[in-house]
Amino acid sequence: MNETIKTLTTRRIVRSYSNKPVEKELLDEILEAGMYAPSGKGLQSPLMVVVTDPERVYDLSMMNAAVLGTDTDPFYGAGTVIIVFADSTVRTYIEDGSLVMGNLMNAAHSLGVDSCWIHRAREVFETPEGKALMKKWGIDEKYKGIGNCILGYADKPVPEAKPRKGDYVIFGE
Repeated sequence: MNETIKTLTTRRIVRSYSNKPVEKELLDEILEAGMYAPSGKGLQSPLMVVVTDPERVYDLSMMNAAVLGTDTDPFYGAGTVIIVFADSTVRTYIEDGSLVMGNLMNAAHSLGVDSCWIHRAREVFETPEGKALMKKWGIDEKYKGIGNCILGYADKPVPEAKPRKGDYVIFGE
């Protein structure tokens, strides 16, 4: 099987992480893959904010938990968070940011790094605390949170794929 297809068909989400950090060289490769995601008209509307400081990751996790209405860690102990934003004045900003998220997760898997897409980035960065972080990072408010890509290494076996549904593909001939 082609290595790219193998990566795409074997990647799984991970919801429990060890405390082993993602190596900088691997993180750089993952980020580069995110930068090469397709975007509408090639406008490259997304941008990524990388957070690896444990205190900042915890703060982001608790902000996400507050939106979720819980006090548990929605980042599952992952040590790296890549927040994907996209310029909401671009018609395809949601799609553009989603493609970045997909590239990040697939690149991570190809390098032996586990990942999970955590929602609520939009809601977190619409709060006063989230807007303050965006301002601190120099991000204009026209940018909207698309997702949080958490990265790390699983601390237990990665789940097997569920069987694919029978009517996933329809040929409209």
